[in-house]
Amino acid sequence: MLLIFFVFGAIIASFIGVVVARLNTEQGFISGRSYCDACGAPLTSSALLPVISYVIGWGRARCCGAKISWWSPLTEILLGGLFALSYLKLGFSGVLLLLLTALSLLLALVLYDLAHQILPSVLLALFIAASAVTGFFLAPSTDAFLDSFFVAFLLASSLALVHVLSRGRAMGFADAPLTLGLALFSGSTAFAGFIFSFWIGAVIGIAILLRRPAGTRMGVEVPFAPFLAAGFILAYFTQWNPFMLIAALL
Repeated sequence: MLLIFFVFGAIIASFIGVVVARLNTEQGFISGRSYCDACGAPLTSSALLPVISYVIGWGRARCCGAKISWWSPLTEILLGGLFALSYLKLGFSGVLLLLLTALSLLLALVLYDLAHQILPSVLLALFIAASAVTGFFLAPSTDAFLDSFFVAFLLASSLALVHVLSRGRAMGFADAPLTLGLALFSGSTAFAGFIFSFWIGAVIGIAILLRRPAGTRMGVEVPFAPFLAAGFILAYFTQWNPFMLIAALL
């Protein structure tokens, strides 16, 4: 069952890559052939196998030998792993399908943000709706879900406030509703996920600054959606408490 869910997640991630690449363009993603980004040749079915086609081709396109980005197999492995972990956590149930839907929409948002540094409102609305329904059925009671909704609203409002006070320089406004959706399905681990997001962002941000050429003072604009997603997912699947981690280090 773990293998089945991993393969299913990898296939969904491959389709999400097509959706993200063609969203807000004149190309449709339901029908039509896929083409090589380098030479424009139509891709065969064997070239579209998640992960496997990349490994067999040693990271290069069969049609022209052009190097293929490692982002595609990485996202396929990532979503496949999350699908398998979700099955381990929840078992086969209706709420599992809701969680998988939310994770798939989250991947689409992260990939689009990395490519264009913007979160599409359509995908964002679908993700919030899927997360709200998932969080409602995962909550032990209605009161617990209302508590989670209150926490999610506070976390989202804090990021919206940062956006307003910084006039959009510190953070985009779309990160606030994204945080709302992430906190809704995270439930009791929402606050921990919020903290982990800033920890992960700080580590990666410092690494980016250290790699700048010597003598440059130009700032670097980095999408925050991937850090938010990584932090909340880490907290949800591990149930780690950041305060206990700090206490253990001290």
